[in-house]
Amino acid sequence: MQELDQKKAIDLLNSIMEFELAGVVRYTHYSLMVTGPNRIPIVTFFKAQASESLLHAQQAGEILTGLDGHPSLKIAAMEETYNHAVKDILEESLSHEKKALSLYKDLLGVVDNASIYLEEYARTMIGQEELHNVELKKMLRDFG
Repeated sequence: MQELDQKKAIDLLNSIMEFELAGVVRYTHYSLMVTGPNRIPIVTFFKAQASESLLHAQQAGEILTGLDGHPSLKIAAMEETYNHAVKDILEESLSHEKKALSLYKDLLGVVDNASIYLEEYARTMIGQEELHNVELKKMLRDFG
């Protein structure tokens, strides 16, 4: 086992927390903007995504404070495209989830072979983000 680079882990966990909190705002916004005949299931999906993003932010914050880090009060930058067609917001969601996946993979790179607990956390989150990517791709499939 190698020694954990605590500063790098804390910095990445703060980035993850900020990004997941941005997801809360993003998915809440999307849930408000959906219109059309499929509104109800899509709104339900986005509300669930917002709740999950909050949970993920809280988990990252708990871990980083456990490492003696200080949780950020920021959220990651977000762009408002003003494109609210379902296809557009699903594509934006996929882009967001790909970035989240990248952050968790970066964390795994820092904690790999230094902390079993943090490795397992990162791998679990990578699995969840990969599943989100698959779900969004399936939702986008019929848009052609």
